[in-house]
Amino acid sequence: MMKEIRIYQIDAFAEKIFSGNPAAVCPLENWLPDEQMQLIAMENNLAETAFINLNSDPYELRWFTPKTEVDLCGHATLATSRVLFDEYLKKDVNEIVFSTKSGILKTFKQKDKIFLDFPRDFPNPVKVSTFINEALSKKPKYLFRGKDDYLAIFENEAVVKSITPDFIKLASLNCRGVIISAIGDKFDFVSRFFAPQTGINEDPVTGSAHTLLTPYWAKILNKNILTAFQCSERGGALSCELLPKRVLIGGKSKFYLKGTISL
Repeated sequence: MMKEIRIYQIDAFAEKIFSGNPAAVCPLENWLPDEQMQLIAMENNLAETAFINLNSDPYELRWFTPKTEVDLCGHATLATSRVLFDEYLKKDVNEIVFSTKSGILKTFKQKDKIFLDFPRDFPNPVKVSTFINEALSKKPKYLFRGKDDYLAIFENEAVVKSITPDFIKLASLNCRGVIISAIGDKFDFVSRFFAPQTGINEDPVTGSAHTLLTPYWAKILNKNILTAFQCSERGGALSCELLPKRVLIGGKSKFYLKGTISL
C-alpha cells in the first residue's frame, strides 16, 4: 500500500520568495526508518530537510542534509515553526518547544518574524594556519573555533564577498563547517558559511552559525542586539540578541511549496 507523507518547502530568513535558505519540512505521525528519512533528504537535495513527530510532547525534531543527519539547524527549525504555526496550531499559540539532539529548543512569534531560542556557542581563539589561508584563498585577521565550526574574521564586507574557497581543502578540516565574517556596511556584521563536510559547499543562510557569530560580534561591538546579513547568492537577514546562556535568532519566512511524497 502506498504511503503519503506531507511535505512543505519554506524559504527561511527570507524577505521574499527565492531568497533566504530553502528547507523542506515533513510532519509525521510516527517516525520513518532513518534510512528512509535520509533518502528523502537526498531526493529533496536541499541544505536541510526537517522531520517532526507530531505525536510527541514536546515535538521531536530531526534534521538531515542530503548526506547526513545533523545535530542543529537553524533555518530548518524556523521553517518547521512556520509550518506548525500556519498549518497545525491554533492562532493564539505563539511558542513551540522542540526536543532535539541539541536539547530542548524553543521558537516564538514576534510580529512578522519567528525567533529561535538556541544555546550560545563560545568563540575560542586558535592560531591561523597556512592550511586555512590556502583553503580560504586569503589569510583571516583572526581565527576562532566553536563547538562545531571555525570562525574566520576578515577586514571588511567586500573581502568576505570576494572569497572563493577551495572546498576540497575545507572538506578535510575536522569540523562541521567554516564561517567567514566581517563588520557590515549596512548591517552590524555579515557572514558566509561553507560546509562541504555535510554536502553543502555554501549554505545560503545559517541560523546555527549565529550562535557563534552573535557572541563574537556582541563583544566586539559592545551591544547585545545586532542586525546580521548572510551574503550568499540568495542572501538573508537575521535579527540576533545575546542572552547570558542563549542566543535569539529571528527572521522572516515565505511559503514556497505544499505537497505529498508517495512512498
